Amino acid sequence: MLGKVLIVDDEPDIRELLELTLGRMSLESESAEDVRSAKKKLATGRFDLCLTDMRLPDGDGLELVELIQKQYDQMPVAVITAHGSAETAIRAMKNGAFDFVSKPVDLQKLRYLVDSAMQLAKPAGGTVQEAQIASHSDGPGRIIGHSEKIQTLKLEITRLARSQAPVFVSGESGSGKELVARAIHSESSRRSGAFIAVNCGAIPSELIESELFGHLKGSFTGASQDKEGLFHAAQGGTLFLDEVADLPLHTQVKLLRVIQEKAYRPIGSNQEIPLNVRILSATHKDLVGEVEAHRFRQDLFYRINVIELKVPALRERREDIPALCKFILERIAADNKLSVCELSDDAINILGSYDFPGNVRELDNILQRAAALSETQKIGADDLKLIVAPGAPAANEAIKRTGESSVEDYVPGQFEPDFSLEKHLEKIEIKTIEKALEETRWNKTKAAKKLGMSFRSLRYRLKKLGME
Repeated sequence: MLGKVLIVDDEPDIRELLELTLGRMSLESESAEDVRSAKKKLATGRFDLCLTDMRLPDGDGLELVELIQKQYDQMPVAVITAHGSAETAIRAMKNGAFDFVSKPVDLQKLRYLVDSAMQLAKPAGGTVQEAQIASHSDGPGRIIGHSEKIQTLKLEITRLARSQAPVFVSGESGSGKELVARAIHSESSRRSGAFIAVNCGAIPSELIESELFGHLKGSFTGASQDKEGLFHAAQGGTLFLDEVADLPLHTQVKLLRVIQEKAYRPIGSNQEIPLNVRILSATHKDLVGEVEAHRFRQDLFYRINVIELKVPALRERREDIPALCKFILERIAADNKLSVCELSDDAINILGSYDFPGNVRELDNILQRAAALSETQKIGADDLKLIVAPGAPAANEAIKRTGESSVEDYVPGQFEPDFSLEKHLEKIEIKTIEKALEETRWNKTKAAKKLGMSFRSLRYRLKKLGME
């Protein structure tokens, strides 16, 4: 036998059905008909999974969920709910349940659930928590930092990786929401499956349903062949819906049904396809405000926001900036086959007092620009070309050293709703380079000299900005 499951249900027919199904999956099982007998079996036996009904003669399935979370935290527990009891299932997952299955039990969905639970890693030495926290420091997608907020975030990722509950990853633009979603996936039982990230705001509204659910040939004008959607691509893995607030209302209705029924229907098809996908989502918008403005469905909000995981802004964890800089500069050097640049003390001080409205993504862009412009392996404060808030200590020092008359020259007259600091800085850089090229009649060597950089640095900037 490949594992052992504890079944807790007061209906003999349900217990027999589950025992037969698990037996065909080469799994051993034991049954209990109430909370009291389930506790006795948990105390005397060793189980890899618990399947419990929510309504039991002497108590509530939530009692078992909470008990297992406290005393047997290596064991996943899934709940069996009455059909349509979405609120009950959500409550159970908020309390730590791995997943849920509704009555009447769909055996294919049950097998998916049990397979996922059995795939949870069990390290040979040390606790699961220790092994999973350590894994954060490995690989290209690692989460850098040792601040208290990052340590808390890592612990939350470890905890959430052992669940199938939908997670809403909140945080400012550029703070690393997709990186966190990938970390949840890579530590979960779905790690061998695909991680599919989709930017909902980047797909035209008339194509979004086809992209998500797929379509059959002839289902609409232009559908010349069958197409499998992103839900199909993510089967057995994780689907990350970035900028989920940008989904059209009619697509939100369909997504809600998919989450509730764990099945989807391609456009033009009459057949539902069982879904074995964990859904994670994120947006830079205030989702509560979007619900209040009736631009986002309240019922969908509660389904995708079963658990919220907040990613801290970079200014909330300034002590991580040196480690992040080291990691980014090493990556830049490896990508461009160059020696690794270092930051001067002044540069580190300037970065440490900067607010980073664009968060880690902005830090990455600043360091890429500085590495390209620096004439030596030592990046100084001047190389950072930071636009800092007027009056801030870092601003005064930067203005004094660079000779700029005022940082207000760089500040836009007004901020548009879709304003992006990164794009704003890029425009300034493009215009400056274009001006130098025009004044030198497009002689790159002379333009580089006028800009105070090497020919190699200018060539790098032209390529990065798409100006070649």
